[in-house]
Amino acid sequence: MLSTALQMTLIVATVVVGAALVGYLGFKIARSTRDLGTDAEKATFETLHRVSVAAPHLAQGLTPEGAASASKHLRALLAAQALLITDTSAVLALDGTLPATEKRGNAAALELAAAALAATRTQVKRSEGFDMVCAPIMVGDTPVGTVCAYIPRAGAGFVRAVAEVAAWVAAQVGLAELDASRALLMEAEVRALRAQISPHFIYNSLNAIASFIITDPARARELVVEFADFTRYSFRRHGDFTTLSEELTAIDRYLLLEKARFGERIKVSLAIAPEVLSTAIPFLSLQPLVENAVRHGLESKPGGGRITISASDSGEYALITVEDDGVGIDPEALQSVLAGTTESIHVGLRNVDVRLRQVYGDAHGLVIDTAPGAGTLITMRIPKFRPGVEPSAPAAVG
Repeated sequence: MLSTALQMTLIVATVVVGAALVGYLGFKIARSTRDLGTDAEKATFETLHRVSVAAPHLAQGLTPEGAASASKHLRALLAAQALLITDTSAVLALDGTLPATEKRGNAAALELAAAALAATRTQVKRSEGFDMVCAPIMVGDTPVGTVCAYIPRAGAGFVRAVAEVAAWVAAQVGLAELDASRALLMEAEVRALRAQISPHFIYNSLNAIASFIITDPARARELVVEFADFTRYSFRRHGDFTTLSEELTAIDRYLLLEKARFGERIKVSLAIAPEVLSTAIPFLSLQPLVENAVRHGLESKPGGGRITISASDSGEYALITVEDDGVGIDPEALQSVLAGTTESIHVGLRNVDVRLRQVYGDAHGLVIDTAPGAGTLITMRIPKFRPGVEPSAPAAVG
């Protein structure tokens, strides 16, 4: 009897434990399902994930390589049988398998794409066993390509979805064009700086060299070499960045040539921390500040003055300053120059300020302290490490 009772107790205990275990597992499964969100939340996550993965492939615009990689994710997003991306004349990418009843291959898609481009609106073609939808990729008011998708039967929702995907592709292409425009703008601004340097500086340097040809031929030869090296650096055609060391070397050559003109009227002091010499800085971003100090700070000051160039380590940044004790600048006039609302002899300052803001953000524009008769102090705060820029090893500053 006791044995039977014990057996019954064990059976009941086993059932209870089993029920508890099943209940616990069911609770865990239900909870993990809730953690994943509702079906709508899951669909939203899946959509955002696919477009975020596709976006980098269009960073260079509507290219065959980028379109080929992005089309895989966009086809999955639409759940289409096949998806094509075209430009205005050719198929750039095809992902998936065309319907077996489509005998004309890409030709049919190109015809419908041409119609979508011409009408600048989504076009639908119904064929045996499948539908094809083509939506134009509009950058502004200009059609630059199409997104075409195949599906067994295209309802109104699918047609709208293809149009939305095309609009998203257009936004990515527009961003790529904006980046390209910014790069061209920066290149144009560097060319403007070179143009600013060349007429005034070249004329005066050659005159200074000529003045030594008879009286001091050795000095004239030295200045010719310095002039050649400086102009070679200033007019080089590769790279948006240089190192602080290279820019200081060019500045040293520039000041040697200016001293040939002004003699002891220009004095220069340097205070450069060796650890920041390899910092990458925008090409021709420091030299124009030194030229501004010479041409507009000291040249018109009786007796000349001193230029002090310093660079120090400031945590994640290199702190670079150019200071002169020259005639100074009217703050209101300077503000107008930096805002681009007036023409001025100080255009080089605005050019450098704009480029620094483009590269590093508005917090990294030039900081200028000046007043008439009080000289000018210009400060640059440059991040020491920037993705995509490889600083070279420090070089000696001449």
